[in-house]
Amino acid sequence: MTRIALGQILVRGGDVEGNLARAEEAIAAAARQGCSFVVLPECLDTGWTHPSARERAAPIPGATADRLGRAARRHSVHVAAGITERCDPRIYNAAVLISPDGSILAHHRKINELDIAWDLYARGDRLMTAETPAGRAGLTICADNFPDSLELSRSLVRMGARFILSPCAWAVDADHDNEAEPYGSLWEGAYGELTRRNAVYVIAVSNVGWLTAGPWSGRKCIGCSMAVAPGGRVVARAPYGEAAEALLVVDVD
Repeated sequence: MTRIALGQILVRGGDVEGNLARAEEAIAAAARQGCSFVVLPECLDTGWTHPSARERAAPIPGATADRLGRAARRHSVHVAAGITERCDPRIYNAAVLISPDGSILAHHRKINELDIAWDLYARGDRLMTAETPAGRAGLTICADNFPDSLELSRSLVRMGARFILSPCAWAVDADHDNEAEPYGSLWEGAYGELTRRNAVYVIAVSNVGWLTAGPWSGRKCIGCSMAVAPGGRVVARAPYGEAAEALLVVDVD
C-alpha cells in the first residue's frame, strides 16, 4: 500500500510567500502521517490566472520549485505541485513531481487550459511520467482531464502510468449553493470513465480561497479534492468551501 496526502490548502492570489509556507506545512503534516506522496493544488504560488504571475513566475528549476524540493527532501516525501513557470517570453501553468531527494522527476505544462486563461498562459508542450517506488506516476493539471481531453491521461497510461496526480483549482460562482447543486459531478464522470477503462488511480487536489483578480475575479475555489480508484469508486473526498483547508490521507494499492 502507498499512503498519499491530498493537501487542500488556502491559496491567496499574489501571496507567493504565504502560499509556499502553507504548502510546506502540508508537506510536513503529510510526512508526520506516514505519507509517501503529497499532492498540492494548481498554481499554488500565485493563484490560478492571477496577473501577478507575469512578474512572480519563476523558471523550473528555479526559486519556487527549489523551495518545494527542499521541503520534499527535508521530510523524505514525493511532492506533486502546480506552480507558474517563466520560460521567457512565455508563462506556463505548470506542475512538477519532486522526489524525496529534492530532484524533479517530472515537469508538466497544462495543455487544455480554459479559453479565458490564454492571455496569461502559453499552451503546454509535453506529457511526462516518472518511475517511483509505488509504480509509474503520470502528471496532469485540472482541465487536462475534462471529458473532452481524456486522451491526455490515456496517453500517460500508454506510457506506463498506474496512477495520475493532478493539481487543480476548482472554482464556482460566489453564490453557488452546494446543497442545491453538489459540486463534483463533472470530475466524477471524467475520472470514472478514465479509471474504469484504464485501471488507474486519479488523485486530484484543488485549493480553497477567493479569486481576487483575473478573468474569474469574485469567484471562489472550494476544494472537494478527491481520490478515485480503478473502477470509478471515489475513495476519498475533501470538504467543500472557500475556507475548507484540509489534509486528507488515503491508502492506495
